[in-house]
Amino acid sequence: MFPQRIMPSKVVWLLTMLLISAPLSAAHHGGARQEGMAGQASSIEVAHPWARATPPGAGAGGGFVTLTNHGGGDDMLLGATSPITERVEIHIMEMDGDVMRMVPLPGGIELPAGESVTLAPGGLHLMLMELGSPIVEGAPVPVTLEFQHAEPMEIELQVLPVGASPEGSHHEGSHPKGAHDHGHATH
Repeated sequence: MFPQRIMPSKVVWLLTMLLISAPLSAAHHGGARQEGMAGQASSIEVAHPWARATPPGAGAGGGFVTLTNHGGGDDMLLGATSPITERVEIHIMEMDGDVMRMVPLPGGIELPAGESVTLAPGGLHLMLMELGSPIVEGAPVPVTLEFQHAEPMEIELQVLPVGASPEGSHHEGSHPKGAHDHGHATH
């Protein structure tokens, strides 16, 4: 009779401990973070992903896109990958005296909550490095964007002719004419 009274109380105690410890265990092992990351995945909106075709022998090509963070917290674009190259870098154009130079931005790009950031020629952009073959007009380039909080996002850059820019691009008029020369006839 004594063992029968102890058994129900042990079962209740064990179930209570499991119910209390399960959320703590999940939080400790990243369960809460995974849920938050999944919620953030749709908070980044991609608009106007594009690239320019490259001539034969070109070692690199640029990728451009507008990213809007609709989430409640800041995020960062940390990097990108693409099956057409082993290395994709984030670059920015900076003045070096009277010359505009392209430099890597290893820390990523801040995506403040509620704001849009445009990667465009002459500013922030993706560089697809060490191309094995040219980027061909009309053949979309798959890219996976990697964020600090949001889940990785697969996009396709629509490839325009060499020197072209998409109609209605946010880049149009984004800086004064003649403010810099970054090696493109038009942008």
